[in-house]
Amino acid sequence: MASKSKIRVRIAPSPTGPLHVGTARSALYNYLFARQNGGAFVLRIEDTDLERSDEKYTREVIEGLHWLGIEWDEGPTLANKEKGKYGPYKQSERTDIYRKYIKKLIDEDKVYPCYCTPEKLKQERVAAAKRGEAPKYSGKCRNLSGADRKKLESEGKGSILRFKTPAQVITFTDEIRGEVSFATDLIGDFSIARDEQTPLYNLAVVIDDYTMKISHVIRGEDHLSNTPKQILLQVALGFPKPYYAHLPLILNEDRSKLSKRMNKVSIIDYRQDGYLPEAMLNFFVLLGWNPKTEKEIFTKEELIKQFSLKNIHRGGAVFTRKRLDWMNGYYIRKLNPDDLYKSTLSFLEKAKIPVADKEYTKQAIALEQERIKNLKELPDAVSFFFLKELEYDPKLLLWKKTTGEEIHKNLETVEQFFQKLSEKKFTAEKIEKGLKNIIATRKLDTGSILWPLRVALTGREASPGPFEVAAVLGKEKVLVRLKKAILLIS
Repeated sequence: MASKSKIRVRIAPSPTGPLHVGTARSALYNYLFARQNGGAFVLRIEDTDLERSDEKYTREVIEGLHWLGIEWDEGPTLANKEKGKYGPYKQSERTDIYRKYIKKLIDEDKVYPCYCTPEKLKQERVAAAKRGEAPKYSGKCRNLSGADRKKLESEGKGSILRFKTPAQVITFTDEIRGEVSFATDLIGDFSIARDEQTPLYNLAVVIDDYTMKISHVIRGEDHLSNTPKQILLQVALGFPKPYYAHLPLILNEDRSKLSKRMNKVSIIDYRQDGYLPEAMLNFFVLLGWNPKTEKEIFTKEELIKQFSLKNIHRGGAVFTRKRLDWMNGYYIRKLNPDDLYKSTLSFLEKAKIPVADKEYTKQAIALEQERIKNLKELPDAVSFFFLKELEYDPKLLLWKKTTGEEIHKNLETVEQFFQKLSEKKFTAEKIEKGLKNIIATRKLDTGSILWPLRVALTGREASPGPFEVAAVLGKEKVLVRLKKAILLIS
């Protein structure tokens, strides 16, 4: 067993698609565990599937983790370099390392070439399923003689390498699930390499974890069935066994496995939808970890102190979008004006919102800060601040049973008030005080003044308060919009 005194953990995504929510959650748990214990967190890219791997996804993984604030100590960097002394950190660049250990298994007669075609293997799996048995290799090529092998090779038959699985029960202690056992007669002789220098997943992982001195393997529950195979290979190669911790699956709200069908599953989607990295981290950590308190909001520093593998539950963690929206809204409301502007700028520019007047823009978006769930909602929410002319149905100006004539008169009263109000006093507080005084003095229905004012200034039924909107728009824009409303209601 690996020593707990030198903690080294890793996250090892395959660059065959965007950074997945589950991978990000696993990365966060590994990062917190390493930081809490003064250990090292390694990023390794598992790109041995050359047909499906794409360098753009490697870049997305690196950028996604960086955006989330999950910093790694070793591995590839944004500058297309590597840091750490146990590299290379991409499997595609570790061929010489793999060749050495594959040769060791061949020399010690612990593997054998299998010439069965994919079609033949599929037939075996189908037949096993019909018998109600676990799908496993029959072992047909295990005892071929040297002459048989030469004959098959002379006929141009391709082969892979299979591990000679001994009959036994593999038992290990999972840091989350406790004691777990697997009978190897349900596994069979599994494939470990395409050839003498190209390992498949389980062998590559075992070699990488050993040569990178990984002490703890913290990963998703979907890898639990790979663990006995990896332990068999560790024993065969004389490697120490790391500690294992298998995290609960992330589920949709209907308790099916998290999928695109019900939720977006890539980090880039949430980033593009205007979710803040702090909110995503806070949300992810609670997908499986129980802080044992009612507290839901944590800083990264607090998580490093409080996180514990012992408080990760075994059952599936439900991904609740409403909870994420609430949490993201909380973090948006915590942003100071400058940070809100910086975080929002790309969304505004993409929506072609003119942002040349920085202070005006900051004031406009600040009014919607309390109302939005994500930054992507902001351009539409504030667009009325930047339009030269509003378009809306004149009927929208009407308030309940108040007549058009009464609304016309009230808007003229409001216009006169704003004309007399000096630029110096054009603040939300002064505007509110002045209009409420008019309402009280003339004994008017509050809605018959404030509703048409809101519509005149925004063209909408729902918006921030009309006092605050007017203060941001400024006297000139307010008077222009009121004149139009008065004409429309006429």
